Amino acid sequence: MQITKKPFGQLNGAQVDLFTLANDNNVTIQITNYGAIVTSIETPDKDGKCENIVCGFEKFEDYISDQYLGSYPYFGSIIGRFGNRISKGKFTLEGKKYTLAVNNGANALHGGLVGFDKKLWAAEIIEEDSKVGVKFSYTSPDMEEGYPGTLKVVCTYTLNNQNELVIDYDAATDKTTILNLTNHTYFNLTAGKENIMSHELELTAEAITEAEDMTPTGKIIPIEGTEFDFRSKKKLGRDITSLEYGYDNNYVLGNDDGKLVYAGTLSEATSGRSVEVYTTQPGMQLYTGYWNPELIIDGKKKFGSYSGVALETQHYPDSINHKNFPSPVLKPGETFKEKTIYKF
Repeated sequence: MQITKKPFGQLNGAQVDLFTLANDNNVTIQITNYGAIVTSIETPDKDGKCENIVCGFEKFEDYISDQYLGSYPYFGSIIGRFGNRISKGKFTLEGKKYTLAVNNGANALHGGLVGFDKKLWAAEIIEEDSKVGVKFSYTSPDMEEGYPGTLKVVCTYTLNNQNELVIDYDAATDKTTILNLTNHTYFNLTAGKENIMSHELELTAEAITEAEDMTPTGKIIPIEGTEFDFRSKKKLGRDITSLEYGYDNNYVLGNDDGKLVYAGTLSEATSGRSVEVYTTQPGMQLYTGYWNPELIIDGKKKFGSYSGVALETQHYPDSINHKNFPSPVLKPGETFKEKTIYKF
């Protein structure tokens, strides 16, 4: 196993780095300290051919280009302070009302105008016999993007010889705040040769959070017999035409006590590749990337609608505004700890 580091670009005069993690089974993962973004994951197909199975770019400049940010899909990034949507950008905490930037219709999305996905994180290499990785750190000042409390966040990525990408989240605050961290990697197990319609998905979840205008109503509804039911493996494309914009739903994992549980498997028959997901988080957003932009990269068309599927382990959207949802509140003296594993 090995890890290397090289310059990736410049951001406001500061160097951006790219870290390459490799195990003994030809799994290679590249991550940059800009947004703690997973830029590529190369895994072998059934014939041993290694290809990149996530949406991302080879050049840093593409991550900050106008054409990408104009229809921004958050490829591979860490999302914070609050992943997913907060209805109308408003919440009340300990009797005080807070208002956030509204950047997704009438709602606040993925931490605001300049969330953790656009920050330059401090990085520390991890090199052990059983794993290699990077510990990324960022301190979010009090009231950044409207969120209270100075928040110290650590996101640690490690790769081992069990072909597991392990993401550990740790955070602490000096004032009561809300927090919902996730990773926004989009998978395409055909290495982008086809869209994700032929991918098969199995999820353990028996319910989703009901939503209107993309934010929860507060109801948790069973999915048995509906187009949202993935308890038995099925192709993403089988029922997707009944949904105007594809899947963009929070699945309830029934994991409120924070144990590490199996959440599901994404697989694709032609390549023979699969990704198993394990998490301590209570929910997972299934997003099939309807709004992914089609981009011209080095003269070639790339991405576009349904070019990748995100499996975002998370607390529920808008959970601060629904008392029956698992609480996203973090208080001084407490430690936020979550773990997600993607096993290839």
